[in-house]
Order: sequence, then structure tokens, then C-alpha cells
Amino acid sequence: MKLITRRDSIKGITLATGASLISPFSIFGKTRKKDKLGVALVGLGYYSTDLLSPALQQTENCYLAGIVTGTPSKIPVWRGKYNIPQGNVYNYENFDSIADNPEIDVVYVVLPPSMHKEYVIRAAKAGKHVWCEKPMAVTAEECQAMIDACNENGVKLSIGYRCQHEPNTMAYQDIVDNKKLGNVLNVDCAAGYREGRTDHWKQKREMGGGVIYDMGVYSIQGARLGTGMEPIAVKAAKVWAERPEIYKDGLGEVVEAQLEFPNNVMATIKTSFFENTNFLNIQCEKGKIEIAPFSGYNGNKGKSPLGEINFPYQVPSQQAYQMDRDAKSILDDQPVLVPGEEGLRDIRIVQAILKSAETGMRVAL
Repeated sequence: MKLITRRDSIKGITLATGASLISPFSIFGKTRKKDKLGVALVGLGYYSTDLLSPALQQTENCYLAGIVTGTPSKIPVWRGKYNIPQGNVYNYENFDSIADNPEIDVVYVVLPPSMHKEYVIRAAKAGKHVWCEKPMAVTAEECQAMIDACNENGVKLSIGYRCQHEPNTMAYQDIVDNKKLGNVLNVDCAAGYREGRTDHWKQKREMGGGVIYDMGVYSIQGARLGTGMEPIAVKAAKVWAERPEIYKDGLGEVVEAQLEFPNNVMATIKTSFFENTNFLNIQCEKGKIEIAPFSGYNGNKGKSPLGEINFPYQVPSQQAYQMDRDAKSILDDQPVLVPGEEGLRDIRIVQAILKSAETGMRVAL
């Protein structure tokens, strides 16, 4: 029996989803197709300020057209720096009126995970395509509601997994998926950094905090992309805090788990807000693929018996590459590379890890 790989399943889902979507340019046959899409950033924290907005100055298929913020003092700074018209500035109360703005084509939700569902659904109802930062949401039920809302309103939903768009990640996936080193035997993956903030959403359970939702998703992605398969169970999960005065009431600062895949393939993952770590080791029948870092902002690189994995970037940042590719999918009315179903899969695994840690039992997926 042929195993259904992660890539096969995504291809089937995205083709089915893409076929059901209505192109924003096909509703009115005489409407001229846009050359570039206007993007509004929802939430102007670190990621939008330091990474997404500079990346949008380098993109070819999209541009920074608007902002949504609850902090009035940020508005003149952003308007002055990026020449954003006053009519393209929104707050969280008047956000729904973005539906009437033809200059905004895409809403990029860059908020704490607990707010993702609300703003993805509101953006979809406003008729805007949606890019949502990871983690997609707090629960699988929220993820599904977001997917449903986008499908019902004929807009595309893409999750901000920047690494899936970058060439070095694609290179090791190609080795795995095409069995160039034989079958995968096991995977070891870790993603973490020393988080210095103490009063951020990442330390607040009600906002989607805890390391497994943030850096943990990278480790889960590493295991899934590194095996080319979907896990069938989680076991031996542990969640703890090295600094319990910061990560209170059982909120995970460090998480370890084993993911069980078909054919007895095991992946050991670790994620941490306590230590700096970032690697992906994929042991295959004919040798090991080593990627370090495997999810770094400044580029991923590695090696295998087939040679070095270190392709140069064609754009200044992973975020620019990600947004350009997602925008091109919208412009061409093609399936996005990382649809909402991909984020849903990871959140199901997150919830299974937390359940395994709580019960001490193997949790089937």
C-alpha cells in the first residue's frame, strides 16, 4: 500500500480548495487584473515592524498598502515612513469597513494567537484574502472555523510558514520525498531561543502563550517535513518551566516529545524559550541530512552525502519570498503553497503533545 505523504495530502487539499475559490478578478469580467496586491498589516508589533514591513519594500507582487492598529501613536510614524494614505489606516473597531477599500487586497493577521480566529474571519467576511501568522490558532476547532470562513467567502487563506518557501528547506524536502538517500529512519529536531521578555503574550496562556505554540511549531514542521509524512501519534511528551516565576501554572517554557510516524519512523523534538538551539537531523538509509539552522531568519543551510545545502537567496529575506509567492498565487488564482489545512495539522499535534504531557499516555492522531 502506498503511503500518503505530507506533500501528497497537501496537494490534494489545496487543489480541491483552490478549485472552489472565486477569483477576485473573475467576478466582473471587464475588471482589469491587478499587477500588485495591496497588503494591510493587522498588528504592528515586532514582527510587522522589523520584518514584514521592510520585506514588503522588496516584494514584486505586493506592497504595503495599509495598517490596522490599536495604538494611535504608531499611526503618524508608519504613515510617514511608508507613505500610507489616511484612508488606509484602521483600528480594531472600524476594521470591518476595510471591505469598502479596493486598495486593500490582502489582510495579514500578525496578532497574538488567541486573536487570529476573530480577525481572519472578519477579514474573510470583508472579502479580503488572508495571510495569518503562525501559530494558526489555539485550537483545531478555531483553525477549522477560519478555513471554513475563507472558503465560504471565496478568499484564499495562507499561513505564514516562511521556511516552506525558502530554497534550502525545499532542497532537503526534495531529498526526502524522492528518497535520494533511501527511506527516512528517524529525525531529531530542536528549535529554541532565550526569551528575555517576561510580560509578553508568550507568557500568557489565555493569549496562546507557551513555547509549544511559538517555537514548537518549527520543531513540529521539522519533523513533518523531515519525514515527508504525517505523524500517527504523540508519546513521551514533557512540559516544564526552567523559570517558573515567568512561565506560571504549568505553562511550558521547554517541551520535549516523540512523534510516531508510519513504518516505525520516530521523530524526537524539543523546543525552548530557555536556550538557543536550532537544528534538524534526518537519518536516512544512505546517510544523514544535517540542517543547522533549519528555521533561522537569516537563512538555513546544511549538508548531506549528496553535497552542501546552501542555496543563495533570490530576495533579501524569507518574508519577502513568502509574501511574493503567496501574492503570485492570488494573482494567478492558483492554490497557495501553505494553506490553512497545514496550520490545522500542526495545532492538532500541539494539542496532542499537551494532552500526552498531561496524561503521560500515548495520544493517537
